[in-house]
Amino acid sequence: MLIDTHAHLFDEKFRHDLPAVLDRAAAAGVERIVCLGIDLESSRASVEIANKYPLVVAAVGIQPNHTAEAGAGDWDEIVKLAEGESRVVAIGETGLDRYWDRAPFHVQEDYFARHIELARRLRKPFVIHCREAEADVVRVLRGQEQNGPLAAVMHSFSGDIDTARACLEIGLYVSFAGMVTYPSAQNLRDVAKEVPLDRLLVETDSPYLAPQPVRGKRNEPAHVAHTAALLAQVKGVSVAELEEHTTRNAKSLFVI
Repeated sequence: MLIDTHAHLFDEKFRHDLPAVLDRAAAAGVERIVCLGIDLESSRASVEIANKYPLVVAAVGIQPNHTAEAGAGDWDEIVKLAEGESRVVAIGETGLDRYWDRAPFHVQEDYFARHIELARRLRKPFVIHCREAEADVVRVLRGQEQNGPLAAVMHSFSGDIDTARACLEIGLYVSFAGMVTYPSAQNLRDVAKEVPLDRLLVETDSPYLAPQPVRGKRNEPAHVAHTAALLAQVKGVSVAELEEHTTRNAKSLFVI
């Protein structure tokens, strides 16, 4: 069995066939999907999907590239969702991004801190988006460590081995998406080889980042099996053992 720890099932690309997508996921051995919001509207949609489909649980938050667009009351509504909805198992996605110039960096940092504080208060994990901001994310997390242990995952990891080691030292899980299967991504496979099995997660980031066997198509949760199979090869273990570890890890982090 597998858990897709990061998907965006509210996306327009799933509008017409979400039930069939979830059926294929179940048939592929996916026992849970974490659907993450990127702003208030999508966070509400993620909760609605989780409430409708038992296969899905939700995370709510404002992704760094959307922080500048957030309305005055949006954060308060995110907090209400996190506090009041039983299907919300995590906070996020949150984090920092220097690749897209869509939000001032100080605004991103403010929202990152808000998400971490909310996660800590509610005793829920948080999900970190990081793109070309690895040093900044590690800096923030090291500062936050002073307030106690952090329960979090670095999602769709794309950094170097030093960043991975820093994340592991902080106590984070490291999750890999379809990028790790691409022929050009040997650097990511080298990182994955060093991530201990008890800190490893798998995801799709659907509908993006389809793994190599289905590259160029819409990604969906069933395809997490391709990423798991590749990671099993990298780690030198059976697919069953890789699935066992990553599923146990996801259940431990998200309490699902």
